[in-house]
Amino acid sequence: MKNFPFSGGPEPALRLCVCVCVCVCVCVSVCADLLPASCGEEMTRGFLQELVDILLGFICKSNQRSSKVLDFHHPHQLKEGLEGFSLDLPDQPETLEQLLVDCRDTLKYGVSTGHPRFFNQLSSGLDVIGVAGEWLTSTANTNMFTYEVSPVFLLIEEVLLKKMRSIVGWADDEGDGLFCPGGTISNLYSILLARYHFYPEVKTRGMGALPRLAMFTSEHSHYSVKKSAAVLGIGTENVVVVKCDERGKIIPAALETSIATAKEKGLVPFYVNATAGTTVYGAFDPLNAIADICHSHTLWMHVDAAWGGGLLMSDRHRMKLQGIERACSVTWNPHKMMGVPLQCSAILVKKRGLLQECNKLGAQYLFQMDKPYDVSYDTGDKSIQCGRHVDVFKLWLMWKAKGSDGFGSQVNKCLENAEYLYDQLQKRTEFELVFKNKPEHSNVCFWYIPPSLRSLPPGSDRDRRLHQVAPRIKGRMMEKGSVLIGYQPLGTKVNFFRCVFSNPATQQEDIDFLLDEICKLGADL
Repeated sequence: MKNFPFSGGPEPALRLCVCVCVCVCVCVSVCADLLPASCGEEMTRGFLQELVDILLGFICKSNQRSSKVLDFHHPHQLKEGLEGFSLDLPDQPETLEQLLVDCRDTLKYGVSTGHPRFFNQLSSGLDVIGVAGEWLTSTANTNMFTYEVSPVFLLIEEVLLKKMRSIVGWADDEGDGLFCPGGTISNLYSILLARYHFYPEVKTRGMGALPRLAMFTSEHSHYSVKKSAAVLGIGTENVVVVKCDERGKIIPAALETSIATAKEKGLVPFYVNATAGTTVYGAFDPLNAIADICHSHTLWMHVDAAWGGGLLMSDRHRMKLQGIERACSVTWNPHKMMGVPLQCSAILVKKRGLLQECNKLGAQYLFQMDKPYDVSYDTGDKSIQCGRHVDVFKLWLMWKAKGSDGFGSQVNKCLENAEYLYDQLQKRTEFELVFKNKPEHSNVCFWYIPPSLRSLPPGSDRDRRLHQVAPRIKGRMMEKGSVLIGYQPLGTKVNFFRCVFSNPATQQEDIDFLLDEICKLGADL
């Protein structure tokens, strides 16, 4: 283990002696020797400096293309232990040295999501300013429920939410919001608020006091809409899935028909979810057309822009979300296209005060009305949570570092990468695009056709064999660790690769590498 780096002191020899002494001590020391232990400051400083060394090494390695995206091991291998790395929990404390080894190994056997060749999820990249913000957040270790314990962070949340609402297109005097633990919870809030808006008695009397409700979402929407309906007692059978066109956009006429059919069956429509950036195809629903329908039927319109919201930062691409300003609520995940470290998701609500009315219970041990400051800043009662993690500081710090223009440039770069991949796929005979249209977002969907299938005519036999190609290549890819990309079937389409770009570190050479690597790994299939 390296000596702990210490600065200061009169003589280099003395500093070396101190480092050696602390290093020897840490080999036998345990966490009880760290602060708040008496005289624990020096040991704490040394331990954390060594930990920062490990983290910096990981960050630097993540940006090296010669390094692996992952060092894959099966679950049973990690559970059994590898080279001194054990998941078992001891009865007696282990040394600080062992804890540092555990930290290093946890990163070693994990996935480098900041690697330029990690294309597997909508959240990727490793922004250094964002990491710094997350470190500070953990050090502050406070809770987002009252101003008295989180004064700066609550004001930062207010500033961010106001800025995001203005970018959506709402007036300064309207709107509210919260940062939530992920887009699923943000979407759940939208349904919770819509139901309360139309039926406030549900808060006290429950679903038994309400008619049978119906909500509508596209067949390409995120599964969190159905999951939220289950959680809220509305029921998945009352979520009407609306047909999309071949590009994955909801068909407005089909939505109109679905609403009419639901009414004929005795259901009461109340909510429509539109998607701005679907998970697989990256499609944008026609928001203005959906808004017209919602207005004519007096329905709550929510826009799930968890994935596509980042395009609002780009002057070049924000027109793809035209009509979002007409929504009653919006989900926006900065931890996706904006590259903020996980997690960072916001629910934006057009009607001010609705969050408070819907969720307020007024716990007296937290939300006393006679505090010595403006208690409107005690925002915790707007949330369905009590404890709420600070997810705002890293976004605020990144915004200060990049500016709105910097985020816009970052988004543009990711979509340029998608267009480059699209162009390359059109040129190469080993690949087929799932749909021929130019990508709207940074999602690009395609099949790799191995030599053994290229002469086969379209049909069930070819589909059956092609369905096995992507999973087998993905397995080899994980074993090798050189690159990572996702795959899935969709509807009648057999397994295909979905490449998504949200990491500004990715260059065209990484896209070329991806295609070449797929060809190498699948050539014998």
